[in-house]
Amino acid sequence: MTAAIDRTLAVLDLLCRHPAGLSVQAVAAQMGIAPSAAHRLLNDLLRADYVRQDPQSSDYALTIRLAAMGLSWLGRTGVLDVTQPVLDRLATTSAELVRLSVVDGDQLVWVAFAQGATAGLRYDPAREQGASASLAYSASGRAWAATLPADTAQRLIAAQGLTLPDGAADGTRQDMAQVVATLAHSRTAGHAEAVDCFLAGMAAIAVAIPAEGPAPGCLSIAGPAVRLTPARRAALLPALKAAAAEIGAMLPASGLFRGRR
Repeated sequence: MTAAIDRTLAVLDLLCRHPAGLSVQAVAAQMGIAPSAAHRLLNDLLRADYVRQDPQSSDYALTIRLAAMGLSWLGRTGVLDVTQPVLDRLATTSAELVRLSVVDGDQLVWVAFAQGATAGLRYDPAREQGASASLAYSASGRAWAATLPADTAQRLIAAQGLTLPDGAADGTRQDMAQVVATLAHSRTAGHAEAVDCFLAGMAAIAVAIPAEGPAPGCLSIAGPAVRLTPARRAALLPALKAAAAEIGAMLPASGLFRGRR
């Protein structure tokens, strides 16, 4: 039973990363199972209305049901109710993308955002919503990892891997020694930055949300590097820290964080 559940969850996770859908053969190859086993799993999910099958290509893709469940759960935690006004204000102040991530076990997950860029270049975060932040290459991941004990941060980063995210600029990959040095700098500075190493042409600055005990998440500002220059990132840092502190004071109002505390 456990193996079947693990495989089902693995299929859902795989299809989350391929919204256009995958063939039975592709699912089987990526999961390392027989096509017949992949076909059975996909048909079980099809009957439960978690996946649909394209009538022309026969590929399988997720339906909206899983996303709707996630949004429903997130809404009931109260996280968005208490934080969205703060995100919106910071997005207006910065005229850039603002994102909130929260800690979930050993991962940092992006859960909410506000877009402040109304014209010109802008970054669309759709592909990362609900995904785990890269601890080695994203500003949010670095900001959170910098708050952890050094050995814990290295263990989590090693488990996640040091492969560059899709779309990152060539030459920005770091080995573990470089990552450790980057985290040390972030720890001293009290914030983290990322330029080109998460997505080519994008820059971001992030801070951990202050709390009694471990940081419950991070807040970041991201945008085109040509606009979000070092000087502008420095100018926005006070507003970013103030918003993070405001969110930190409000999070106990969320049922999710009350339970964790």
